Amino acid sequence: MSMLGFPLLLIPLAIYNIIALLMRDVSFVEPLLSLTLISGTEWSVTLSDVLLALGVVLLLLEVVKGSRPGGKYLTDHLLSLIVFGGATAEFLLLPRFGTSTYFLLTLLALVDFLSGIALRARRGTAKPAAATRSASRQVESAPAARIDPDPVNVGAAAESMSPNRAVPKGMPAHVAPAGPSPEVAYSGLQPAEGTPPPQNPPHQS
Repeated sequence: MSMLGFPLLLIPLAIYNIIALLMRDVSFVEPLLSLTLISGTEWSVTLSDVLLALGVVLLLLEVVKGSRPGGKYLTDHLLSLIVFGGATAEFLLLPRFGTSTYFLLTLLALVDFLSGIALRARRGTAKPAAATRSASRQVESAPAARIDPDPVNVGAAAESMSPNRAVPKGMPAHVAPAGPSPEVAYSGLQPAEGTPPPQNPPHQS
């Protein structure tokens, strides 16, 4: 099992189990060492203090690990739940585990399980919101489609579609008629309707 899926709160609980079951002569309340503070007070550090401090540090690592993208999966939450359930059973059923130190370690295991569930639920609600925001930004930043007609192509198409610009077959393009033939608008050159044609004058000899 990789460290990413290993419940780190199992480490202080396992140490407590080893000491409580195999090392009965070791006391959790006996001072391991004494430190003199700046104030002059002598601080006695016990085995219980060391286990609790280790549990708090490992809980911080579990929260950091669970806050990473894709950090915790369903199996990790299941393992955290198993660790919490086993610690609770030992605290309630075994006499050697009915201490305040083990109770606080069990409470840290519960916080680890609940924090993993909360972080997973928050990631699940944040992903759709982020996808919606990115889609809206893409729609706003996309330029509107614009069609710019090419004046050369438009002029050529209009010229080719004009009936007056049709080029006869076999005639080169440079001698094609430039436009329609002019129409004579002078009516005096045309005979009116009902007017007899002019008679030819007799030839004089």
